[in-house]
Amino acid sequence: MAPLGGAPRLVLLFSGKRKSGKDFVTEALQSRLGADMCAVLRLSGPLKEQYAQEHGLDFQRLLDASTYKESFRRDMIRWGEEKRQADPGFFCKKIVEAVSQPVWLVSDTRRVSDIQWFREAYGAVTQTVRVVATEQSRQQRGWVFTPGVDDAESECGLDNVGAFDWVIENHGDEQRLEEQLEHLIEFVRSRL
Repeated sequence: MAPLGGAPRLVLLFSGKRKSGKDFVTEALQSRLGADMCAVLRLSGPLKEQYAQEHGLDFQRLLDASTYKESFRRDMIRWGEEKRQADPGFFCKKIVEAVSQPVWLVSDTRRVSDIQWFREAYGAVTQTVRVVATEQSRQQRGWVFTPGVDDAESECGLDNVGAFDWVIENHGDEQRLEEQLEHLIEFVRSRL
């Protein structure tokens, strides 16, 4: 499978439950490494854009953490699953188009097929990063269990993957999080 973007030096695939802090962690890493060095890629971006086009919705409002997005979440999940069944790499291919930075942070890896696609396309430069947070921490960030969402493959597809290359604990201890980010940044810099 030929990659559609440039050749990255490192691809970090971030996963975790809703409100675990995946976006917070990837944005913190990008701010420290620099946008010229590091791209944050979101698999949900092309999914939401295509879904909005096909359903006549406001794409920008689907990108934020609003009730607007939440009202369409279940149907977006179903629709996205149909697209992935037809082509497991459908959204992966879209996000790597025209990316020029050497470090890619995929902020919302949710399925084994996502990991498989990146490993097949980019091989040994691909690493997995699991962001974990206690239910209490997630609830403090606004998480409420939603049947059909929090028990769907989009949230649970990587629960039994086994070992991740990296695990970032984001329970609310800022100093501990900072130490983990520094360790990961050192690793990233060693790959450049």
